[in-house]
Amino acid sequence: MSKDATAAQTPDDAPAKTNGAAAGGESLRRVAVASFIGTAIEFYDFYIYGTAAALVLNQAFFPTLDPVNATLASFSTYAVAFAARPLGSVVFGHFGDRVGRKSVLVASLLLMGLSTACVGLLPGYGTWGIWAPLLLIALRFLQGIGLGGEWGGAALLAVEHAPRTRRGLYAAFPQLGPSVGFFAATGVFWLLSSALDDAAFRSWGWRVPFLLSFLLVGVGLFVRLKISETPVFTKVLDAQEASKVPAVEVLRRHPRELLLSAGGMIVAYGLFYTATTYCLSYATGTLGISRNTMLGLSLVACLFLAAGTWLAATRSDGAGRRRLILAGSVLAAVWGLVLFPLLDTGRPVLIALGIGGALFCMGVVYGPMGAYLPELFSARVRYSGASLAYNLGGVLGGAVAPLVATRLQSAYGSASVGWYVSAMAAVSLLCVLALPETRERELV
Repeated sequence: MSKDATAAQTPDDAPAKTNGAAAGGESLRRVAVASFIGTAIEFYDFYIYGTAAALVLNQAFFPTLDPVNATLASFSTYAVAFAARPLGSVVFGHFGDRVGRKSVLVASLLLMGLSTACVGLLPGYGTWGIWAPLLLIALRFLQGIGLGGEWGGAALLAVEHAPRTRRGLYAAFPQLGPSVGFFAATGVFWLLSSALDDAAFRSWGWRVPFLLSFLLVGVGLFVRLKISETPVFTKVLDAQEASKVPAVEVLRRHPRELLLSAGGMIVAYGLFYTATTYCLSYATGTLGISRNTMLGLSLVACLFLAAGTWLAATRSDGAGRRRLILAGSVLAAVWGLVLFPLLDTGRPVLIALGIGGALFCMGVVYGPMGAYLPELFSARVRYSGASLAYNLGGVLGGAVAPLVATRLQSAYGSASVGWYVSAMAAVSLLCVLALPETRERELV
């Protein structure tokens, strides 16, 4: 086939290219679907836990504590997975940088999905006593390890198959996974909450979303097993250039990129888990808004997240990743001061605007990160480097956000939580200012 004919092909039909080389005839459409569906399923698994933690886990597993401490205990089990995610990045990143992206993604999907489903089978405190919350923490830890290996592999699957000028576009697909996963998780809870009375929902209804993970794992495996290894990593293997200990090499050769890019992710995580998990708990518990209403408003807010993610990710190929991430951080700093005044009105339209605006700002930061983080690291340690940066940002921004927000609101009122969000945005802004633009880089 001539160069002109190849260039005339559409993105869906053309063989994927990386740095101008054909990627073994892999369909970019297939790559996009595989990277998207895997992250959507795994983030569905992750988010149903957050929704359950805000609504029911405090009573199911910590009934002997007072309401505030039970909520904190529930959010603490939620935070356990964030602590485990960097470990998952090291473990899965090690094999992803030495064996291959594809096989590691299959393993991460299995671990995440099965541990999630087991939460749905776990008896509560009334049946197993102290063993129930201990096993809940163990399953949550396994969830975190699985998700720690997921995002980096999915992003690399898209980025390392894509042409250089379209890496932002194809990285948009795994970045949309969280939006769709959150929408599905919230939607399932909303349907169950609408169909069941409160006693049935708290008794067994909340378990249904977890048990659905058995089915979703099968779908994800079917799609991912059809994808070939990325051409960039195939070259690394052919040249026998795979790193012996990728995590150590990242710390030795890329410490600056690792720490600053992790800092850049703080606002994305902080915004998301404040606007969803914490605000759901705050609105239902403190403002007295019904569970169904808040779940419905969260569904609307998901659309803002998807819009911000897609808009920024696809524009980053032309405007640059760094510029859009900086713009999103500035918007987030402003919106942090608006979020809780809107919530405290108690008016559904303004609550939807507050949460939706926060998630839109998060999407503007998050969308370009799908290409930006992989581009910061060399091919031989890219899985470990991008995953570690992504998940360290999760520890700093996502794990503690609901806990800090709960304490701040209890002590100083809701306005203090907004200032906390703005402070996280300022930290991310400063970190990204210290990093370079990457869209013109070759993936070597």
